[in-house]
Amino acid sequence: MWAICKKEWIQYFSSLTGYLAIILFLGLNGLFLFVFSSFNILDFGYASLESFFTLAPYILLFLIPAITMRLIPDEYRNGTMEILRTKPIPAFRLVGGKFLAAMGVITISLLPTILYVFTIDQLKAAGTTLDIGTLLCAYGGLFLLAGCFAALSICCSSFTRNAVAAFLISLFACLSMYAGFEAIASLPVFRGGADYYLEMPGIAAHYRSIARGVIDSRDIIYFITIIFLMLYTTTVRIEKKN
Repeated sequence: MWAICKKEWIQYFSSLTGYLAIILFLGLNGLFLFVFSSFNILDFGYASLESFFTLAPYILLFLIPAITMRLIPDEYRNGTMEILRTKPIPAFRLVGGKFLAAMGVITISLLPTILYVFTIDQLKAAGTTLDIGTLLCAYGGLFLLAGCFAALSICCSSFTRNAVAAFLISLFACLSMYAGFEAIASLPVFRGGADYYLEMPGIAAHYRSIARGVIDSRDIIYFITIIFLMLYTTTVRIEKKN
């Protein structure tokens, strides 16, 4: 597993893929949070990173499919999947290594955003303190959400040998899982009745719960289950192809 992870890391950072992913994530967040008026935290009048945790999932919706779109299609296109499968490497280790590599790039992208915490800390009113517990929960929720997007994108990429098609399918799947259920639940016909139950299968409801600082075991189990199911489906798909 670690050998596969290392191989993918070398590929990420021996080309522009890894660097572009990090630069784009930080650049877009910086523009929206400190320049554009719609999310500008400097215009809020109080020290909060709420805008960042609202905006970041939508940037990750595009970033993660771009990171993962070549992980499996390229193995088939280059003919290396057959070589890997002839070696004593179980499919679940192959998939796990690729998942860990993608999460490594995502983690490196998220780490510099800790600077936002220090920025807000300097801007807060005298005598007030940041709620570190809520911030940690929000970062944990964002990391779990990124894990879901990564596992879902890798799963989608296993159904095609075309990297562009993998990106588009992954983008649609991630967007549907994050905002699709909430959009359906917001329809007038479901309000005040089934809207709560329609939101629960979606990622957004569970992410927002954790981002508010509420640690609920049901939310944690939800994210872990989605990640496991997507990786398991990918493993079965690869074994079936071979």
